[in-house]
Amino acid sequence: MLASTTVSLGLLGSQLLYFPSHNPTKPFLLPLNKPLLKSPNSITSSSFLKSRTSVRTAVAAVDSSDAAVKRGLQAGGEGGSNSYHFVVANAKFMLDEEEHFQELMSERLRLYGERNMEQDFWLVIEPKFLDKFPNITKRLKRPAVALVSTNGPWITFMKLRLDRVLQDSFETDNLEEALASSPIDIEFEKPEKWTAPYAKYEYGWWEPFLPSKTSNV
Repeated sequence: MLASTTVSLGLLGSQLLYFPSHNPTKPFLLPLNKPLLKSPNSITSSSFLKSRTSVRTAVAAVDSSDAAVKRGLQAGGEGGSNSYHFVVANAKFMLDEEEHFQELMSERLRLYGERNMEQDFWLVIEPKFLDKFPNITKRLKRPAVALVSTNGPWITFMKLRLDRVLQDSFETDNLEEALASSPIDIEFEKPEKWTAPYAKYEYGWWEPFLPSKTSNV
């Protein structure tokens, strides 16, 4: 009886320890639809890292935006103060017909005032430097008005914005020479009927942008 019991236990033990090769045991796995739980500390750490990343991204965006504005406003600064860029068209178009020109100029003047920046753009009526550009003057109706600036990228923007203007640049060491003009009186006929939903710009709106009205000329 004892021997029989021993043999039975031995067989039982061998069966428990024997694993057939065609059915190997598999490690314990969690169901795919039940992710591992995170500890409270890991969740807090993850949120903290995300918030820090967001803050860094926001700060970088603000810094880069300010830098872009500063570069745009101060383009043509050190090393380029003798370069003058301009767009030019007939006075009727620039001062009386183009609806958005006055608004663009006033907004830029306001921006410079808020940033305490020295004005670097002017309107020049019948500029004398046009004598150096015969290919431009032969295409212009007179009198002509030029928007002149040391900021080349902004002048390019204004060329795209105004469209029907001619663009070029020149070099000079003398600001007065760059902004010299021939005296002329400009008059525009008032339209018999004004149908636009906004009021027409007042005659003389361009005077604050003339070289004689600025402090550095």
